[in-house]
Amino acid sequence: MFAKELIDLEKVSKEMSDKEILRFGLAAELDAINFYEQMAEYTDDEHIKGVLLDVAKEEKEHVGEFQTLLLEKDPQQVEELEEGKEEVMEMLGK
Repeated sequence: MFAKELIDLEKVSKEMSDKEILRFGLAAELDAINFYEQMAEYTDDEHIKGVLLDVAKEEKEHVGEFQTLLLEKDPQQVEELEEGKEEVMEMLGK
């Protein structure tokens, strides 16, 4: 569930390290969303559940921030995301 390894930034170019930093940030935020939503399912305390789900919602915003920056840094990522979307829409008959 949780991303376990940091990248060795000394082994990649500056351009690549920025993209890797953003991808690691995305992975960390997605892990956090899963964690908070899972913990919300385990508690019967509505106050705790509410806080956990609110924090998960904030993490989703962080995903958007990291993804926006990544798409600015990596035009290939933009192309691949669009191709993936098109494939899914075709599979869904849309």
